[in-house]
Amino acid sequence: MPGFEVIGEEEKQAVVDIFDRSNGVLFYRGFDERRNHIFRVLDFEAAFAQRIGARYAQAVTSGTAALKVALKALGIGPGDEVITQAFTFVATVEAILDTGATPIVVDVDDTLNMDPDALRAAITPRTKAVIPVHMMHTAAAMDAILPIAQEHGLFIVEDTAQACGATYQGKTLGTWGHLGCFSFDFGKTITTGEGGMVVTDDEELFRLARSYHNHGHAFLPGVPPGEEPGIMPGFNFRMTELQAAVGLAQLKKLDFILARQRANKAMMKAFLEPEAEALGIRFRRVLNPDGEGGDTLVFFTGSRERARAVARHMAQHGVGTKLLPGAERWHFAGYWEWIFRDHPLYAEDWSTRWAASARWLEQAVALPVMVLDEPKDIERKMRVVLDALRATA
Repeated sequence: MPGFEVIGEEEKQAVVDIFDRSNGVLFYRGFDERRNHIFRVLDFEAAFAQRIGARYAQAVTSGTAALKVALKALGIGPGDEVITQAFTFVATVEAILDTGATPIVVDVDDTLNMDPDALRAAITPRTKAVIPVHMMHTAAAMDAILPIAQEHGLFIVEDTAQACGATYQGKTLGTWGHLGCFSFDFGKTITTGEGGMVVTDDEELFRLARSYHNHGHAFLPGVPPGEEPGIMPGFNFRMTELQAAVGLAQLKKLDFILARQRANKAMMKAFLEPEAEALGIRFRRVLNPDGEGGDTLVFFTGSRERARAVARHMAQHGVGTKLLPGAERWHFAGYWEWIFRDHPLYAEDWSTRWAASARWLEQAVALPVMVLDEPKDIERKMRVVLDALRATA
């Protein structure tokens, strides 16, 4: 599932190389002579942009920071509304709140991604941007979301934290909107421990994102750090050379990770598909079957009680689930009392507002797809899943 499965000697040597060839310079720029003119963060940005198919990439400290930087580059602030979805990591909503804007959270459908009809219904004159989230390496309905946003003159920021390298209709996720945001935390497709990236094809948005992530300083090659003019209030979201070194090594493994995930997911699904009707399950609707990243297999059991019984049976036999059933506390808006209880828009109904999403999440079981699982590992796990489904049918 995540890049930590394949972290090893290449990443270790990349870090050692900072000390061997760059005299331990860990800062992303400056100290040109001491570092022997090797700039790993800049190299990581260039390599990532090329792999994803974007003109520009800005490395940052986390996926959360990527969202904040993207929204600030768009000028989002107080009085604005930003629409996102109820099934996502809490950071998506936190980033909106941190700009002073209002998060408008809409339901997901049986793709477990943003319901385009719910998006359209939520747009108001104050709406400035939409953040569709590509959950569990599958695409949101970008061919439906994009024209809705264009019709209303809205920015699109893709939260691609869980879908690095996946595509939709041949186009890489993260490059459909004005900006795309990625996460490299330890559980993501590729990892730098913590880290993130903002990508865009828009030169001005890139200039603003680059400035905001570095205290609002202009980025002027050849001008020593600290001597650049300021162009906007900013913050410190700078990635270090350590993270970038690991990221460069991990990026070289992305195609291997995706290929193994896709193959292993297909093998897992093949155990269930012939008996799906008899077992009383149906699979999550995947809009990009040829382009999904394949790190999770999700099926619906028909009820909350059955989903939990299946998960319990699996756990008793050493087979785990991923987020679902129910969504873990940090991944469903209906759990976020600390965010919504005092918010004037949500205070009265935050726990029941996203009932449609809850129905899908509660009856779902999500199986993690491991990169390094061999056929014998998959067979053992899927026999347990089959037993759990038969026992609860």
